Amino acid sequence: MDKYVIEGGRPLNGRIQTMRSKNATLPILAAALLPKSGTTTINHVPELRDIDIMLRVLRELGAEVTWDRAAKSVKIDAANLNKIEAPYDLVSKMRASFLVLGSLISRLGHARVSLPGGCSLGQRPVNLHLKGFAQLGVAISEEAGYVIASGSVKGGEVYFDRPSHTGTENIMIGAAISQGVTRIINAACDPEVIDVAKFLNRMGANVKGAGTTVITIHGVDSLQPTTYEPMADRLESGTFLCMAAGTGGELTVDDAIAEDLEMVLLKLREMGCELEVSGRAITIRSDGRLRATDFVTFPYPGFPTDLQACFVALSTQAAGISHMRETVFDDRFSHCMELMRLGAKITIHGDVATIEGIPRLNGATVMASDIRAGAGLVTACLIAEGTSEVRRIYHIERGYDALHDRLRSVGAQIQKVPE
Repeated sequence: MDKYVIEGGRPLNGRIQTMRSKNATLPILAAALLPKSGTTTINHVPELRDIDIMLRVLRELGAEVTWDRAAKSVKIDAANLNKIEAPYDLVSKMRASFLVLGSLISRLGHARVSLPGGCSLGQRPVNLHLKGFAQLGVAISEEAGYVIASGSVKGGEVYFDRPSHTGTENIMIGAAISQGVTRIINAACDPEVIDVAKFLNRMGANVKGAGTTVITIHGVDSLQPTTYEPMADRLESGTFLCMAAGTGGELTVDDAIAEDLEMVLLKLREMGCELEVSGRAITIRSDGRLRATDFVTFPYPGFPTDLQACFVALSTQAAGISHMRETVFDDRFSHCMELMRLGAKITIHGDVATIEGIPRLNGATVMASDIRAGAGLVTACLIAEGTSEVRRIYHIERGYDALHDRLRSVGAQIQKVPE
């Protein structure tokens, strides 16, 4: 295993490039199983552990997959899709691989998919997916840790008790080739859901309303292969903006879509940062002296839970008392104990973290527990004075492509070294 060694206290200056969105690319790769012939090409695919796992799942199901890492291009031919089982040893490593359920139901009328694994974030149930498919006429059962699905989507209405972006995507994928009309009520509005709908429509699907709380899918007989480039990763853009806010300096984040980051930009301005939007680039200027503010995570367009850890790290340096309320996931404050190793003053009561700003953090050894917690710890270590180590960075590499190299290019003192 590798770790990051970081010499903190250095401002970030220059330009940094946002990669394509992991959370859009993964469901797009799953949806690439839908055409019965021909090759679908996905361009600008980031080199991430989660991408590698998803492609291994597709190969396991019988698809022919070629990943040109140098060109960041993936080609998928699912003409010989012939297996209905997505096994535990793959699905347990990454939750998003559960998205092949919709593709298998649509293509083969049967699926046997392991219940998923991935980050330890309390309860992240897939019951919304299963309830949705059951409402559309698919027979669903569970057996020895596997979900068994049989039948085809017949059209109808799916009601989500709460918005689920992966649940919304799975239903869209499963209903794209079907008889009748499917409506998803209380659908997730995330930009990544819109991107998946665009990809499906590019292949010939008829999906309307993505980005709103009601999505309508008119089933079609078949889909055709296409070429597509996923959207930029708004969460990575937000991560870089947070890192610059905490360390100071002037950083331009390219391929950062301001419309997808409205709540994030609002909170950065509240904390005292100067922001300038120019097309697909956002420039942040900060002297590292921040103001305390309060946050409540909420499904899009609310404040993103996936940037909660980065903003908690920023709040440790903000003058005053900040409050972070986490409403999306249980047990998503594990990074706070690690921040305390750097000297942070944080108390947790239920779903609220109270952060008292202090003059400085000091270097220490910390451990990442999931992708976004890891990004928050890197943010804190870039701020802290002295040397820090971030361990278990394989979590971080599930969501950030060559993070250390890109941060070095804008002035960070960070190295990736063996444990």
